[in-house]
Amino acid sequence: MSVPQDSTKRFSSRVENYVKYRPSYPAAVIDILTEHCHFTPNAVLADIGSGTGLLTELFLKQGNPVFGVEPNREMREAGERLLAAYPNFTNVAGTAEATTLPDHTVDFVTAGQAFHWFDFAKARQEFLRILKPQGWAVLVWNVRQPQATPFMAGYEALMHRYAIDIENASQEYRINDAILAEFYGSDGYQRATCPNRQIFDFEGVKGRLLSSSYMPDAGHPQYNVMLADLATLFENEQADGQVFIEYETRVYYGHL
Repeated sequence: MSVPQDSTKRFSSRVENYVKYRPSYPAAVIDILTEHCHFTPNAVLADIGSGTGLLTELFLKQGNPVFGVEPNREMREAGERLLAAYPNFTNVAGTAEATTLPDHTVDFVTAGQAFHWFDFAKARQEFLRILKPQGWAVLVWNVRQPQATPFMAGYEALMHRYAIDIENASQEYRINDAILAEFYGSDGYQRATCPNRQIFDFEGVKGRLLSSSYMPDAGHPQYNVMLADLATLFENEQADGQVFIEYETRVYYGHL
């Protein structure tokens, strides 16, 4: 399955909403990697498709040196601003298929909410090049849980009703066990999960919806009616002016 050629530019108009409204990653991710992958604060990481730095920051808080590799200029510049306080952060203009990093220099390659955009075969070869022997490849997603609550069911239905090109843009369509098995190779991979949640008022839910690259943006013919439907859903399901967006954070890890 090929990635659309403009995939590295899809979020250029979404950066503000992405920064404000995308979920971060729970600290339990660190616990998983510590238990299963011998993760330590001394490990050197390359976070591929680092975007605005949501996953990158989780590791920087542990004191790890992290190369944030991001092809989209607007996202990369946002990450540079947001992570400026961390001396161990290095911002890199590169792609999953051509990171520009030296050979065999990182202990972990990570990708948060990004692997489904990569050319899987080319990315695998690049990760093998930059990983140290017995280094780890770690893929992480925050996956919405549409059956968790009536709001989540309605939110998911709304997204699918108005989405544009969701088959090429969403992890749920692009990633499956066969792709992961081929990517990790003969040693296979393991999966761990942990819960995650966001709490939003209406403006937050709106921003979260618009942070997705496959949802209509301002100027699209369906934009206003989509937001009207979102407002109705929110009003019907809110409690004290808030709703929860429920996720399962999935962590895939293994040697390539």
